[in-house]
Amino acid sequence: MKRVVMLASLIVAGVFTSCQPEHKEAEESVKFLVTSPFRKDTVVTKEYVCQIHAISHIELRAQERGYLQSIYIDEGQRVKKGQLLFRIMPNLFEAEVMGAKAEVQVAEIEVENTLALFEKKVVSKTELAMAKARLSKARAELKLAQTHLDFTEIRAPFDGIIDKFHVRLGSLIEEGDLFTNLSDNSTLWVYFNVPESEYLDYMEHSKKDNLSQVKLKMANDEYYSETGKVETIEADFNNETGNIAFRATFKNPNALLRHGETGTIQVESSLKNALLIPQKATYEILDQKYVFVVDKHNVVHARNITVGAELPHLYAVSKGLAQGDKIIIEGIRKVNENDKIKFTFVQPKKVISNLKLYAE
Repeated sequence: MKRVVMLASLIVAGVFTSCQPEHKEAEESVKFLVTSPFRKDTVVTKEYVCQIHAISHIELRAQERGYLQSIYIDEGQRVKKGQLLFRIMPNLFEAEVMGAKAEVQVAEIEVENTLALFEKKVVSKTELAMAKARLSKARAELKLAQTHLDFTEIRAPFDGIIDKFHVRLGSLIEEGDLFTNLSDNSTLWVYFNVPESEYLDYMEHSKKDNLSQVKLKMANDEYYSETGKVETIEADFNNETGNIAFRATFKNPNALLRHGETGTIQVESSLKNALLIPQKATYEILDQKYVFVVDKHNVVHARNITVGAELPHLYAVSKGLAQGDKIIIEGIRKVNENDKIKFTFVQPKKVISNLKLYAE
């Protein structure tokens, strides 16, 4: 029995001994790709969800009570300033205007007669003044009646596009009832919220580089043809979100965009002499980013880094790396802390060209 046990032990030991050199040789045959961070002036693009508003978007409401007699336009129609849109039945107001005109004529005749009598010293100066006052009152009442009649016609206060109707022909309209909305989309105001830290960066760059041009990515992921300009920043931060609202102005010559749409604003800011590394060279542990750095003895060490900005396929590192460091860019899942490796060094420019990127 003892012989059997000893024989089995010798066989296992022999197998282990024969396999061990092969495993070691396989690991040693792996070569890792290594590169270095590089410095370059570049541009960082930041994106913000935005709301698109027409430069003028108003409600058209009734200023008089009555039946809706006529509708002269259709939903979605483009109208011109002063164009007649709706009419409330004007009969009652026309009658009031006619009565007010008659009162004016009576008052004018009274003034003429009183003036003639005053010149003959039949009536006093006070009576003439009273007659003139009654004429002024009659004219004021005529103007008021005419204003009420004018309110039965709803006209466009500016060029724009008609929204959906909230009333129908023949409806009994009350004062203040909503007819429709009118939007002037020739120019658009696009609002987006910026965090406090990015606001401070933005203001610093805007002073140095006059950074105010922005791009708009529409809901279909296409870029809008016009470039916008940041013209207004609100006065106060939102204490709940820590954001402040920016407003960019875009021209809309082809009337492609409408009030109420959404999109994404892209703001570009320049980074001078940024230290760049490929994103694929990093890994995360508990929201912290790390890279594997190879020392002069070809030993691997994990190092925590701070990312200052994110570019397509690249990170701009603000802390944790130096330009001469060597970092693993391929096979980071195959190494551990203090492993000694063989590697092939790839020039940073070649790494970038393989990523098909342009960091300008």
